[in-house]
Amino acid sequence: MVAVARYRKEVGVNVETIRFYERKSLIEQPTKPETGYRHYSDEIVNRVRFIKRTQELGFSLKEIENLLKLNDSPCSQVQDLAEAKLESVADKISDLKKLQKALTELVGLCHSNADKNTCPVIDSLQPNSK
Repeated sequence: MVAVARYRKEVGVNVETIRFYERKSLIEQPTKPETGYRHYSDEIVNRVRFIKRTQELGFSLKEIENLLKLNDSPCSQVQDLAEAKLESVADKISDLKKLQKALTELVGLCHSNADKNTCPVIDSLQPNSK
């Protein structure tokens, strides 16, 4: 059992994060004793660690909620969710590579720009007037 006051040290989250997870029904709020702090079971502590780890991997809270609901489901359902996330990540990587290429070209134009009063980067971002 972990008291809410020790959560930051044990799990690396603050009290407001715990309260937020409780409001979102990602974790259950234990009853508060008449005196002292609420105590969270090892199961809840592990659940918070799971939430933080999946957030680090780029899952949204809605996706994490779905993963938690699928905990007792067949692996194929979890696999479907993971594959959808993988596709989303691949799309983002593709977009970032396109952005990297475009910025590399623009920076190259800056290096070869003889007119120091204009900037190829700024010029490329201006809307075309018709």
